[in-house]
Amino acid sequence: MKRSRLGMAALVALALVVSACGGNGNPSTNEGGAGGDAAEKVKITLLNSKSEIQQQMTNAAAAFMASNPGIELEVITAAESQSPVERASSLYAAGTPATLAMLDAGDIAKFQDKAADLSGEKWVADLAQPNQIDGKTIAFPFAIEGTGLIYNKAVLDKAVGGAFDPASIKTTSALKDLMAKIEATGVAPMVIGSMDWSLGNHYLAIAYATQPEGDVNAFLAQLKSGGANLANNAVFNGLLDTFDVLKQYNLGKDDPIAIVLERSAAAVASGEAAMTFNGNWLITEMQKTNPEGDFGFIPVPVSDDAGNPANASLAIGATKQIFIDKEASTEAQQAAAKAFLNWLVYEEAGQNFLVNEANVIPAFKNITLELSNPLAKSLQAYNNAGHAIPFAGNYVPGDHWKVLGASMQKYLVDKADRAALAAEIEEYWKSVK
Repeated sequence: MKRSRLGMAALVALALVVSACGGNGNPSTNEGGAGGDAAEKVKITLLNSKSEIQQQMTNAAAAFMASNPGIELEVITAAESQSPVERASSLYAAGTPATLAMLDAGDIAKFQDKAADLSGEKWVADLAQPNQIDGKTIAFPFAIEGTGLIYNKAVLDKAVGGAFDPASIKTTSALKDLMAKIEATGVAPMVIGSMDWSLGNHYLAIAYATQPEGDVNAFLAQLKSGGANLANNAVFNGLLDTFDVLKQYNLGKDDPIAIVLERSAAAVASGEAAMTFNGNWLITEMQKTNPEGDFGFIPVPVSDDAGNPANASLAIGATKQIFIDKEASTEAQQAAAKAFLNWLVYEEAGQNFLVNEANVIPAFKNITLELSNPLAKSLQAYNNAGHAIPFAGNYVPGDHWKVLGASMQKYLVDKADRAALAAEIEEYWKSVK
């Protein structure tokens, strides 16, 4: 889930939208609701927090409007330095909230008093798994996503002298041995993207998801209470042992912060580097360099125990979720917003957008389109095999990526040692209310 740069949700049945909005299924009242000029369009906005698909989302909005001429849908986004929750909050503060707001899953609860109850929507019954807060569905799961070590299959096949099997990497030591083989072929084994959202909400969060107790919320509660000692935590240290291996073989080791998302994607796609840590959304950027490339996932090992199931699992979850504003939006605008969500789930053009243009794994059982890109296929294979850990980035506060992403960046550039990193993480969580 690239930041604006993985529970689930629901929508009003299309029949209800048709009934509420006129015989053609399109809301025809103006922004003022009842009594408006029927010739005016209902204007709604969508806050898109997946900037890598901003153009695709804009194209989808155009396709939706073409089939719903009574609705005008504007797609807005957040600045690179602004988190989705910050952008949504600023819009509310200005009195102009987005009609539909796409946020990281962990931030939806902050807006539950402003979110329309979608529990009665048709698509709730088609969800692959429930998505509720306090017994209600208040958000629409836009994407199932996951993270791990993304590899270029051609590069790894050459390094191992045959068909590379990602299941062969079950420990940190096995990963290090693989990297030595890759290096011997003249290719950089790894390129680490320095993005704070990636290092903070995605890599670091693996430590939250792979604790022996298996309960993310319980471990975060320990951190908040000051009861977790990370310096002596085996999973945390195991994850950083792996990170140290990644640093050792990093293509950008001379200037690690200079490696941004686009650089890391191009390096792996072109075969300049064998692997990077990121999520399946990276395919959009990778295919700019290598549209026909074959790529896959290797889980991030957190120990040298080959029997540890976490070492064979990807972090997977419903990362991006959309809620509909009920505080400032008229009934007509809410109905139009629900019509858009229905369009995504039930119309051919909407389904095609999700699978083939946004390159996400839909969260709905009724969408049976074959996944069109190798990273989505790889992710789905892990998920279907039960090799998944929680996408713990869904459980963290909105500023986690920025604060602890910066802490991870200091560790990446050797400006903080492991003890200092552990202390900063513990201090952050003790400040979380």
